Amino acid sequence: MKDTQITIPKAKQIEKKLVKHDDTRIDNYYWLNDKDNSEVIEYLNSENAYYNEMTAHTKKFQDDLFIEMKSRIKEDDSSIPYKLNGYWYVVRFEKGSEYPIYVRHKEKLDAPEELLFDCNAMAKDYDYFQLSGISISPDNTMAAFGVDTVSRRQYDIKIKNLITNEVYDDVINNTTGSSTWANDNKTLFYTLKNPTTLRSEKIMKHVVGTKQDKDKLVFEEKDDTFGVSVYKSKSKKYIMIQSYSTLTTEIQILNANTPNDTFKLIQKRVRGLDYGVSHYDDNFYIVTNADGATNFKLMKTSELNTEQKYWEEVIPHREDVLLEGIDIFKDYLVINERVNGLSKFIVKRWDNTETYELPFDNETYSADSLTNLEFDTSIFQYGYNSLTTPYSVIDFDLKTKSKTIRKEQEVLDKSFDKDNYVSERIWATAPDGEKIPMSIVYHKNTKKSPNTPVLQYAYGSYGSTIDPYFSSIRLSLLNRGFIYVIAHVRGSEYLGRKWYDNGKLLNKKNTFNDFIACSKYLIANNYTSPQHLYAMGGSAGGLLMGVIVNLAPEIYNGIIAAVPFVDVVTTMLDDSIPLTTGEYDEWGNPNDKVYYEYMKSYSPYDNVTQKNYPNMLVTTGLHDSQVQYFEPAKWIAKLREMKTDTNKLYFDINMEAGHGGASGRFEGLKEVAKEYVFLFDLENIQH
Repeated sequence: MKDTQITIPKAKQIEKKLVKHDDTRIDNYYWLNDKDNSEVIEYLNSENAYYNEMTAHTKKFQDDLFIEMKSRIKEDDSSIPYKLNGYWYVVRFEKGSEYPIYVRHKEKLDAPEELLFDCNAMAKDYDYFQLSGISISPDNTMAAFGVDTVSRRQYDIKIKNLITNEVYDDVINNTTGSSTWANDNKTLFYTLKNPTTLRSEKIMKHVVGTKQDKDKLVFEEKDDTFGVSVYKSKSKKYIMIQSYSTLTTEIQILNANTPNDTFKLIQKRVRGLDYGVSHYDDNFYIVTNADGATNFKLMKTSELNTEQKYWEEVIPHREDVLLEGIDIFKDYLVINERVNGLSKFIVKRWDNTETYELPFDNETYSADSLTNLEFDTSIFQYGYNSLTTPYSVIDFDLKTKSKTIRKEQEVLDKSFDKDNYVSERIWATAPDGEKIPMSIVYHKNTKKSPNTPVLQYAYGSYGSTIDPYFSSIRLSLLNRGFIYVIAHVRGSEYLGRKWYDNGKLLNKKNTFNDFIACSKYLIANNYTSPQHLYAMGGSAGGLLMGVIVNLAPEIYNGIIAAVPFVDVVTTMLDDSIPLTTGEYDEWGNPNDKVYYEYMKSYSPYDNVTQKNYPNMLVTTGLHDSQVQYFEPAKWIAKLREMKTDTNKLYFDINMEAGHGGASGRFEGLKEVAKEYVFLFDLENIQH
């Protein structure tokens, strides 16, 4: 069906002059940022109607694909139990249910099950439901928990008596959802959000049985470029408040036995000093970038003298090894490192009698430390998977070096055989000569050729690393002849902290150039061709999509931009928008002319011009708190005005959800089905 047979949505234009640094930008679609305006809702509904009508011929395929992807997932599934303070905790799903059920067993797994939360019952009256931040009191009798029914990540904290199952009248509004108990079993610390910007800005103290207006302010983070959180050390001795920005950390501590005392600083903030703290015995162990340790090093200091001048080096900084974190046990220290993009675990006895590395034997894989809440144990639990190997939860005995696979992800598809899939790691060369790694996977019967469809994915911001991971959902792509590529562009920490530093602020364009270089490599080496190359990214990865369609639209046949951050300059100049001020260390502050001009030079919305654009599917949620819906709405409107092609341009707005999309275990698969079918339709794959 041709676009011309259906009325293409057209947003009206109302000129808005935006002036900064003697520079004037004209924004004709600024008016779309008012969702209380009925004309805005009318326009969004018209975009949805257009999308639904234009894709009506794919609806059955979407439904069939949803069923196909869902059928591979075990419905009556449960998590690996973990032990905490005398109880085994389990999260399970029942067949036909969308939401998890949280239960526990006292001392032994065969003890009677205690129901904590049935999210299916809790969610039945809501279009969206999210339970978060379950925190059990030290005496095991109460659970604090956060609930979001709007999808704006503003949680109400409530408290449940686990003996009587009564939910108390205490309701704490506008929080992050997480909280932590003092050891008196009645005092609860939590984080309050700014109601407008949604910045985590205050640590409050609540006493069970009182109203929120009686809560005491413990700490207020007045620097609006910082957020703040509160949690308890693994040793259970300390309540910790962490103030954080992209570059800088400050941590305060309080003995959990004395919740009414005053918090004490570990080390006051120094711009650029990042540190994280773990407590063991009489010392604090500190992962930090102090003294130019770009890839971080491990230091320790006594409980009595915590300032930086007292810190002693335990593991030095290494140029080629990123120290990602540590897990502390009674007899062992487990060090999580990343070397040449791959995760490694180093085990060290506290008495220094032994140090060794856990063995991994794949070319490209992902490994992560799991819950590990127990202190006095020799069992270290981690997760392992690769692009071809389903996720496994593994118990590794640090003493005997024996490995037990506690759970392996089941793929309920009789035809699935991991040996039918091939994974590789390949490297492209960026314009500045940097080598950019890619992790790729495809079915062994898929031949690389100019006619082979390739989906290239990346994120590339905040130091967030997308490791090569297994996805049973992705099999629907691979089984239909697609090659899937994760481009490990700068802006992540895949190759260390410098890899991140070289992909942010005034180096941000490296992220975009890296991605395009990967695309050109795939084309030049006959993995695919511009007629069959597709790109996908979400949020900050959606920004990446917005930039590449401006810079190199001719090398992509289709683009999927999910909840994309595309109006960089206007958003970063508006400090009333959620999260803006805390982002200055990532993108720069455009109140500074240097950053303003740099941002403007790549901002997708500001750089839409009259030319041909690829086929595009753009998604958003009306209640998105991370990237406001009006960014992609304005972008779509401007693309419709400016583009000179007849390619598909679809805008799918979830009018009930926010940044994370639909809630529920399987509802999100319907959104994936829409994305995949968009690609299949372009490839003329019918089923």
